[in-house]
Amino acid sequence: MQRIYFDHNATTPVHPVVVDAMAAALRDEFGNPSSVHYFGQRAKTAMDQARSAVATLIGGDPAEVVFTSGGTESDNHAIRGIAEALEPTGRRHLIATAIEHEAVLNTLKALARRGWTTSLLPVDQTGIVSPGALRDALTDQTALVSVMHANNEIGTVQPIAELARMAHERGALLHTDAVQTAGKLPVGVRALEVDLLSISAHKFYGPKGVGALWVRRGLRLLPILTGGKHERNRRAGTENVAGIVGMGAAAALAAAKMDEDAERLGALRDRLEAGILRAVPGTAVNGARTPRVPNTTNISFDRVEAESLLIALDLEGVAVSTGSACSSGTLEPSHVLKAMGFPPHRAQNSIRFSLGSANSEAEVDRVIALLPAIVEKLRSLTRAPVRV
Repeated sequence: MQRIYFDHNATTPVHPVVVDAMAAALRDEFGNPSSVHYFGQRAKTAMDQARSAVATLIGGDPAEVVFTSGGTESDNHAIRGIAEALEPTGRRHLIATAIEHEAVLNTLKALARRGWTTSLLPVDQTGIVSPGALRDALTDQTALVSVMHANNEIGTVQPIAELARMAHERGALLHTDAVQTAGKLPVGVRALEVDLLSISAHKFYGPKGVGALWVRRGLRLLPILTGGKHERNRRAGTENVAGIVGMGAAAALAAAKMDEDAERLGALRDRLEAGILRAVPGTAVNGARTPRVPNTTNISFDRVEAESLLIALDLEGVAVSTGSACSSGTLEPSHVLKAMGFPPHRAQNSIRFSLGSANSEAEVDRVIALLPAIVEKLRSLTRAPVRV
């Protein structure tokens, strides 16, 4: 059976160049980077090279990059680190959007239980945050605003630079979760005017379990892991040298191929999207068509349970998703689609297709050809009419 992987927003296959770099690091760079002897300094040099590659990908300085275990830790570090650093100033108000990743939303909930005030900005059916909503939510007590660069389920890109300027005018900082854009779109921390930015290696063909938090130079950020003086006193613990080397290799590859991949994947995504809408009645795209990351479309299939469609496609060798992999296993409809104001049936009948560098036109055409019969069969189990 031909297997087709259309779930790259959940994770990406590790690039062979990255595998080779990690294997060499595991074999040769076994020293502790904190050790001053030859073996430790070799490992530190390998880490420094990776730090430079990651900094280049996001337009920052190497000294501003803190390596973490992934996007979730980076988000937690940004939010908790700033909240606790600014607590003595009386700024105990945090703002995010209703469509953030759970790493942000659940961190705000945890801080709310400890006394911080939190606000969630609404979105409409475009999935894009209104700057006016942020203006209304900001107060003189706001410490941090956290808005994801692009949504992991629908792919819409937020006006981060405009939101950052508004936050700064009120003395607040802005963090963006760029996990779904790094390596897909240009992510320049200076152009975005952000103070903190999170990325994760496994979203751009690197290994799982390693990520980074960019912290603007001079920003006071309290560590959430205490211990030794690793990562310039910002993240305690002996570093995952092989994983960091792999992230550096993946970052260098992404920087070199980003424009080419974005153009090709955008064309493939549009071909898939148009083909599905043409071949399957009762389908619609969720969220604004532009601006979006080039590899992502989220499509609702009326009168079809998304989980049933996902399983049916998997039986045909096609891997897709109903939304965030971090929410899999729950029977709750997508919190993103609910926050966008879609009715419950639409929030529960939507599928995310996220393409990657190895996908082809032939794979796209095969999925388009498979879907009509699968959807018709699933719809035959219900008598309700299709809502177009």
